[in-house]
Amino acid sequence: MTNVLFVCVQNAGRSQMAQAFLEARGGCARSAGSRPAAAVHPEVVAAMRERGLDVSGRTPKALDRDDVEWADLVVTMGCGDACPVLPGKRYVDWQLADPAGAGGDEVRRIRDEIERRVAELPL
Repeated sequence: MTNVLFVCVQNAGRSQMAQAFLEARGGCARSAGSRPAAAVHPEVVAAMRERGLDVSGRTPKALDRDDVEWADLVVTMGCGDACPVLPGKRYVDWQLADPAGAGGDEVRRIRDEIERRVAELPL
């Protein structure tokens, strides 16, 4: 099984959604952020609840080298140079808007795009 690490800036939106979608598909995932927020964004919790996934109990965490070493595939979403690059790892960069503070329709659009991309990951 492929271990997938999803990384964004705050680990409170995009990467949390991606982790939840991959886990719901039976995959092995972690998520982290280069500057983690205090909590998952409420608008993300609400949008994921609409998909039957509860991310309200998750806590954003800082990106750690151990997470990158654990991963076979690292999916970055706006963390830029803060993401360590290790030899032998596959990297994919998803250019996605940050859902923080966005309205419901925009958060749903981002969520749906993340769900689509997770489903298409080469695992």
